[in-house]
Amino acid sequence: MEGERFNLLTALLKSRRVVEWSIVTAVLIGLVWALERQVNVVRGQGERVAVRSTLASLRAALVIEQLMAQVRTKDAVAATTVVAKNPFTLLQGVPANYAGELAQRDIFSAPQGSWVYDPECGCVGYRLLYAEWLEPPQTAGTIWLRVGAADGEPRLEPMGSYRWLGQSLN
Repeated sequence: MEGERFNLLTALLKSRRVVEWSIVTAVLIGLVWALERQVNVVRGQGERVAVRSTLASLRAALVIEQLMAQVRTKDAVAATTVVAKNPFTLLQGVPANYAGELAQRDIFSAPQGSWVYDPECGCVGYRLLYAEWLEPPQTAGTIWLRVGAADGEPRLEPMGSYRWLGQSLN
């Protein structure tokens, strides 16, 4: 009788430990999942900041080139020659992730996280690393911006209504 009581008590203690460890394991799995999700959000935000920084550099290079062209030619219509250029060639140094000139239809040959320039449409494109944060979802996870001029000022205008992590891409 005493041996049976000891076995029953041992079995109860062991099963209680199994339940406790199962709860601890489930909580840890939930925490790891939440941490991974937050890390992915931070990665997406970092990529968005890097893209916005590159776009700001491209826009500034276009404006500087337009101003220099106006000074050289003393012609206010110089913006038309500037917008026909690849804006990456106007930078002091091209970004390390610039993949060169590439048509939109060939974007799949560019690695993710790369900038391209399409000379056929005069567009700048970026193939995202974390395309799951882009709304609406795009083919190949790419955003495209047309190089043009409006009101005599060079511009990079998005070719779609892109939303990235809930914010509009301008």
